[in-house]
Formats: sequence, structure tokens, C-alpha cells
Amino acid sequence: MEAALAHPPSTRLIRLREVLPRVGLGKTAVYARISTGEFPKPVDLGGVVAWVESEVDAWIESKIASRDSSR
Repeated sequence: MEAALAHPPSTRLIRLREVLPRVGLGKTAVYARISTGEFPKPVDLGGVVAWVESEVDAWIESKIASRDSSR
């Protein structure tokens, strides 16, 4: 049996309607954090924006790690 080759996950873009329930924040809070550099910037797709899913996931993981390190 051949060993499976490791490939990086494909880059998936997600829209705001998917970002908001993932992070538990409202639209205003997300954009406020973007303006202060505390949240990943969206990708401009020409009239609409989307976020790189892995960047949003990394932001969530960083919040969990921060919580765990302060215990």
C-alpha cells in the first residue's frame, strides 16, 4: 500500500455570515477588531469580502491558548 502524500489543506474563503457564528461576535465587533489588528483582515473579492478560513480558525485557537495560559 502506498503512503499518502501530505498536502496542505486547500484555502477556503468564508463569508461574514459564516465568520460571525464561529467567533461569537457581531459584525461591528469583528470590524472593530480588524481596525486594531486583533482579527484577520478579509480578502477583497471585488465588491464583496471573505476571510481565509484557516486564519479565522487560527484566531480562535489563539484565544483558546490565551485562556489556557492564564489559568
